[in-house]
Amino acid sequence: MNTPARRRVAGTAPRFALHTLSLAIGTALLAATAHADSEDDDSRLLNPLVVTPALMAQTVDESLSAVTVIDRDAIERRQPRDFTELMRGQPGIDVVSNGAFGKTTSVFTRGTSSSSTVLLVDGIRLRSATSGTPSWQHLPTPMLQRAEIVRGSRGSLYGADAVGGVVQVFTRDNDGEDRHWLRLGGGEFDSREAGVGVSGSEGNTRYSLSVNHFATDGAPVVRGGEDKPYRNTSALASVGHQFDNGVELSTVLLRSNGRTHYEGGYQEFLNQTAGVKLDVPVNQHWRTSVQLSEARDDTEAVDNYPGYFDTRTRSARLDNTVLLGERHYLVVGADYLEDRVTSLNSYDERSRDNVGVFGQLTLGYGDTTVQANLRWDDNEAFGTKVTGGVALGLDIDGVHRARASYATAFRAPTFNDLYYPGSGNPDVNPETSATVELGLRAQYDHWFWDAALYQMDVDDLIAWAPSAPGSPVWVPMNVDKARIRGAELQSGTVLAGWQLQLAATFTDARDARTDNWLPRRARDGMRVDVDRQFGAFGVGASALAQSHRFENAANSQRLAGYGQLDLRASWAFHPRWTARLSVENLFDKQYELARGYINAGRYAFLSVQYQSR
Repeated sequence: MNTPARRRVAGTAPRFALHTLSLAIGTALLAATAHADSEDDDSRLLNPLVVTPALMAQTVDESLSAVTVIDRDAIERRQPRDFTELMRGQPGIDVVSNGAFGKTTSVFTRGTSSSSTVLLVDGIRLRSATSGTPSWQHLPTPMLQRAEIVRGSRGSLYGADAVGGVVQVFTRDNDGEDRHWLRLGGGEFDSREAGVGVSGSEGNTRYSLSVNHFATDGAPVVRGGEDKPYRNTSALASVGHQFDNGVELSTVLLRSNGRTHYEGGYQEFLNQTAGVKLDVPVNQHWRTSVQLSEARDDTEAVDNYPGYFDTRTRSARLDNTVLLGERHYLVVGADYLEDRVTSLNSYDERSRDNVGVFGQLTLGYGDTTVQANLRWDDNEAFGTKVTGGVALGLDIDGVHRARASYATAFRAPTFNDLYYPGSGNPDVNPETSATVELGLRAQYDHWFWDAALYQMDVDDLIAWAPSAPGSPVWVPMNVDKARIRGAELQSGTVLAGWQLQLAATFTDARDARTDNWLPRRARDGMRVDVDRQFGAFGVGASALAQSHRFENAANSQRLAGYGQLDLRASWAFHPRWTARLSVENLFDKQYELARGYINAGRYAFLSVQYQSR
């Protein structure tokens, strides 16, 4: 078992050495592919289909948004201990956690707040209505098929809180194929995992069922502290039936529950999404879908201040996609969302609802694509909001594609902002934002690169501050403005069997009034992933580096930057059996992403998986 005594602080020289080495290697390898004569052309890796940016299937290069896709193969190769390990270092994404293994985690997309990224699970919105943030750390990666990370304001399609972007995860495929899998593993910090799944079909009905359990004795979250255990048991069930007329009815349930320990106590948690969806091909040009769903985010703290916060979000959504011509599409729809809160605390209001109506028109003429979005929301708590956006795409030469967009969005006040006992402010207004973005993508046979520049102006930032000078009571109020500028680069290639991916991010997120950096956002970040298969053997590595950040708004508490190297290997010792070994943070670096909270250090994990096909 690891102890705090063997931890080391990441120094400045190693950090910048890794950053420089990663940049040099990544740039050289990716640039070399421009002249490579490789037979590998993995379009699924380099230009995959996505549905989140525009509510319809399109390749990434056709999208007028900045998108990153993490597929099942990447999840299998990297064996992350939680979903945020996959997101860490992706373009525009900054992940901050209060320690390792299921501890509170925030995701900052393009420098926006942790409540300004929408998380969807199979189209179902999941987050705490009281805090406003999703429980990213509890998403069970063995149950996930893929993730689509869309950066930039998407409020005109997804409503409140899609200021920084939208992350949609899809649970494992229920394609009707008869297969089953079994996975067993263990590693440092007395970590152990076991999972099993089965899927198949009977006629036009397909089904899938899987369960997974992960537990660890954990690592200290503060210097000199004790190990903090974590356990998470998850289950996934889905059933779908396609009728002879093409109508499809499906249902899916994803549930994870367990316990996470922290300094001073522990917390029981339950996250769950459940939905029923009906897809109707009205005719060859018109398709309609209806989804009814419920999401739960329940927590109960057992410490010096015991309490529980159970939130339920029930929703109904209608989408219509109409093909108006060869490259002309119209998407129109409506959604209804109701939040309910049950808590030991006496909130003034325990429920609120929101009705939204939206539309999107995409027109293609020659080398040009134009897209326009508009949405109207009516919220029981704060009234109506209108958001919209326009985007323009230009195919320059069949390889290079330019895009430009302008979009508005808003972040809704949470139940804590509005109604927290003794502190809530029912008069607080939503945050509003406007974003301008320019992008350029090159899509070659064996590699791609995508660059984006953007500026976002956020008004009426919600901040908690003393109700009066010297008062011990803090209340939320609209006091701040933010200006966020940034640049993102991502690239990937398949070269002589090697899969390489590069992501680089520059984010300048500042308080417009003080010109200070917004807390906990790193300005520079970079990630390089390299993988290669040699017959039955596979090897891979991920290098991650981030610059310093500040813990507080006054920028007086500086947190050092860091670098980290992860290694992995696999061996398919039987056509249906594969062993995988991963070593995270190879050099056992210790760093803080939130003041006072340390990471776990080096973490090795070995697993064996059986896959029927």
